[in-house]
Amino acid sequence: MREALQRAWLGRGPLAMLLWPLSLLYGAITTLQRALFRFGWRRVERAPVPVVVVGNLVAGGGGKTPVVMALADHLRQRGIACGVISRGYGRRSDDCLQVTPASDPAEVGDEPLLIASQCQVPVVVARRRVEAARELHAAHPGIRVILSDDGLQHHALAREIEVLVFDDRGLGNGWLLPAGPLREPWPRQADLVLRTDGAEGMAGHRVGRRLAFEAVRADGTRCSLAELARSPCVALAGIARPEAFFGMLRQAGIQPLRTVGLADHAALDATDVPPIPNGGHLLCTQKDAVKLWRSHPQAWAVPLALEIDPAFWRAFDVLLDAKLSSPHGSQAA
Repeated sequence: MREALQRAWLGRGPLAMLLWPLSLLYGAITTLQRALFRFGWRRVERAPVPVVVVGNLVAGGGGKTPVVMALADHLRQRGIACGVISRGYGRRSDDCLQVTPASDPAEVGDEPLLIASQCQVPVVVARRRVEAARELHAAHPGIRVILSDDGLQHHALAREIEVLVFDDRGLGNGWLLPAGPLREPWPRQADLVLRTDGAEGMAGHRVGRRLAFEAVRADGTRCSLAELARSPCVALAGIARPEAFFGMLRQAGIQPLRTVGLADHAALDATDVPPIPNGGHLLCTQKDAVKLWRSHPQAWAVPLALEIDPAFWRAFDVLLDAKLSSPHGSQAA
């Protein structure tokens, strides 16, 4: 059913038309929810430091987490301490938890664990992002910026900057769920928009995505993709669009003997891993690796490299510096 919906969201065919009345109901409910916060009928809480929300309007993932990681790295290079909050989709708990590289992905979620492992910044997960922001700042009072991985529709937490991310699907058929992929009507106000080349007709800063030139194992061993291409490989991906990863492997010169596409945030138990031929390799995404390395440390994780328009960083710095110099933004500085 999920695949049928995703195909339907690309156009305005019979299935989309059939679901269109439900999208009107969905739109009415989301409009009411936003109004409740806008007019003060529901409480909006403000964090002690500026909050940057990275999200998308399209259901099914759009590359938010790599952008959050790029922002965390950018802030580190600028000497601005930051932390990350997330709901931690796919985890088996709703508890508010601090995430470390040693955390169990089943408890904290794969994406928060990836951020904590790769970016070396404090990360907190909670069902309510307000609670996560509160816990993060209490545990790390020196942070000056909070990055929220997703949470665009979590209106209970005030945000100073919104970054919208669009992949090649763009707006799909332009309709709201369930007739289309949109969680909110477009156009809408946004501080910054990042879009891939495939998101045609959309304004915003370009973000290019490619695989890194090297893969890495659990022990830190690295190997070039060109070298891995000389051996038989099996590829596995439990992400929103597994075929996107497999396609990038092929573009990099790797022709997997077999590809295994799993649901986003899949737990990855032993039965999910296919047999690996003698002398062959298992390739996966970084998000999969934080789960897979516990049982298959020999798996090669292939990082995603982002190429973000330099104008985006200039615009982001201007917006952020204004918030950091404001009375609200300087409270924890």
